[in-house]
Amino acid sequence: MGTKVNLDRRNFLIGGVAAGVAGATAAAVHDGELGAPPQTIRGSVPWKEGTADAPPGVSGSGYVYFTTAEAAFIEAAVGRLIPDDPVGPGGVEANVPFFLDRQLAGPFGRGDHYFLGGPWPKGTPEQGYQSRFSPAQLYRAAIAAIDQYVSANLGAAAFSALTTADQDKLLKGLENGDVKLDGGVDSKTFFAMLLQNTKEGYFSDPIYGGNKDMGAWKMIGFPGAHYNYKEWVSRHGERVPYPQVGFKGRPGWTEGS
Repeated sequence: MGTKVNLDRRNFLIGGVAAGVAGATAAAVHDGELGAPPQTIRGSVPWKEGTADAPPGVSGSGYVYFTTAEAAFIEAAVGRLIPDDPVGPGGVEANVPFFLDRQLAGPFGRGDHYFLGGPWPKGTPEQGYQSRFSPAQLYRAAIAAIDQYVSANLGAAAFSALTTADQDKLLKGLENGDVKLDGGVDSKTFFAMLLQNTKEGYFSDPIYGGNKDMGAWKMIGFPGAHYNYKEWVSRHGERVPYPQVGFKGRPGWTEGS
């Protein structure tokens, strides 16, 4: 595809990202802390850089949820949703497939934050996710159904074997519901989740496995999870000159430092 098409698609993706790309996590209150005696602190705050515990992140390499066939679909689809171009990293280069794999292998994939009990009538878009499938089950069923559709209708063994032009056409068919899938999978529901999760993996903090080397943040000029930005609150339209930093902090922030 031409450069203009790629740039337009990337701008669309960037424009759809919520402002809060760096989320907050809850802190645990340790036993006995509530009973500690009060202290009076004068002068500067007694804080030393690097003494806090670094937050945990994903670990390992390779896929733990996706099968080989599923990984081939995901890498091909993500590569078309956010293609490589001179503006910034593509979705595969940014490690989005790895992010998706780890999310589907965890609480999100299990649907811990969804109500998945029946009945399951077809809802309206305003009602949000309406399916008997957990996200992990939806991905698994949808990918198998898409590859079956490709084999039956497009003369290829799987989605990943199609030309990029045919992959784009099929993704568009999923998005608007023209492609009908077997196995009880709603194509529009799956495409909406895939696109949303791809955006999340592309722009999220690298601690979750995507946004490799903070490439997406560098592309849009987002400095990341700095302590605060209070001196920039009233300075509208100015580029914040801070280097990108994630939840884990700078490279020197390591356990025990």
